[in-house]
Amino acid sequence: MNFTINNELIENFTYDEISIGQSARLLRTLTLADIQAFAAVSGDTNPAHLDEKYANDTLFHGVIAHGMWGGALISALLGTQFPGPGTIYLDQILHFTKPVHVGDTLTVAVTVVNKNDSKKHLELDCEVLNQKGERVLYGMAKVLAPMAKVCLPRMRAPLIQLLDPEARFKELLARSQGLPAVRCGVVHPCDEESLGGALDSAHYGLIVPVLIGPESRIRQIAQAAGLDLAGVEIIAVEHSHEAADKAADMAARGEVDMLMKGSLHTDELIHAVLARPALRTGRRMSHVFRFDVPLYAKPLLITDAALNICPTLQEKADIVQNAIGFAHIMGIKAPKVAILAAVETVNPNMPSTLDAAALCKMADRGQIKGGVLDGPLAFDNAISPQAARIKHIESPVAGDADILVVPDLESGNMLAKQLEYLGGASGAGLVLGARVPIALTSRADGPMNRVASALLAQLAVHSAGSSQPPLPPQS
Repeated sequence: MNFTINNELIENFTYDEISIGQSARLLRTLTLADIQAFAAVSGDTNPAHLDEKYANDTLFHGVIAHGMWGGALISALLGTQFPGPGTIYLDQILHFTKPVHVGDTLTVAVTVVNKNDSKKHLELDCEVLNQKGERVLYGMAKVLAPMAKVCLPRMRAPLIQLLDPEARFKELLARSQGLPAVRCGVVHPCDEESLGGALDSAHYGLIVPVLIGPESRIRQIAQAAGLDLAGVEIIAVEHSHEAADKAADMAARGEVDMLMKGSLHTDELIHAVLARPALRTGRRMSHVFRFDVPLYAKPLLITDAALNICPTLQEKADIVQNAIGFAHIMGIKAPKVAILAAVETVNPNMPSTLDAAALCKMADRGQIKGGVLDGPLAFDNAISPQAARIKHIESPVAGDADILVVPDLESGNMLAKQLEYLGGASGAGLVLGARVPIALTSRADGPMNRVASALLAQLAVHSAGSSQPPLPPQS
């Protein structure tokens, strides 16, 4: 006899209700997320399960599930369906006969083959078949069956959100495929991180680095870190101020297409750029972060969290327009822009709410173009559809923002760092509004962040100099 399971309730079968020959089954299709989740909770990061390139060269010719993932499905069937809650595992023997690949649909079945009335033990034959009817796993389980009847609402499993930074990084890199590298002035790369980030970016074919700084110091750092400077152009200057001036001059003359901040203060580089009229566009320069956030369904842009300390309304209009333009470069045709404040209603005592309302009206009048604006919006109802519903906010932006515009640098900087250090987000940053984009990295940024920032700048360079249609939308 096969049991039909009520998906709304979890009900067990007591020892006295079970007869030899009774069985139950479940179906499950393996996804890559299942493999990643199992690796995360078990700590089993065998490359056969996680590294596609490695796995393709094994005898299995592709990524496979952990063997014990199938064992876990048997445990789930025993513990939640048959016999169900109250079942206690005593023994499990398993034999693994075939690999399970992503996309395989498994039928997991258990059948009672023996009962021990004195100990209330059950022995169950366990078998797992794939969609072809091939047996991938079999064995025998011994359990202590439930004695008391249980019928409860079915519990939902905890939600596991997975972010694979390397996979997201590769996805981002794919956006530059086919684009030639651009000449990049790397300003004062006088520590291992900034020098290595520039060379890594060159390795990925994003930039042709022009290192601007004290040559002897740069070479010493490269030698100590084992970095190869063969064929890399170096413009020798004495200190960071001179490096910033030289880089800005080269950008103004068109000798480099973009700039990358090295180990100097942001103010040094930005002041040098602002001092060159040829690099000005008539629009306020601003910074945009692009984050991949584990708990958000799409990349999120945050502006301005690094450059403008306390922007005026007109400066915020430029900041918004810069971010919208960058979203277009990333393939978002009509980005949804949330103007953040502490509350979602206009309050005369809170200037950020007044600015938000004014920015939305400017968009209505065509003073800000290319995006859909709404605000003021609090952070929760800007990114959470549920929060927006609870607060009865009807908006095309609420709960689905592409761009978050913060009131000032302090709030933006804290938000960005919270996403990164508490939320597990991976990000990259770019300065817009000048004639050349500037990859602006932090001293704490890792190699992937630095390469990602260079990539964003490369995309901006090619977008500015091309009449080709925008890139396909990002996922």
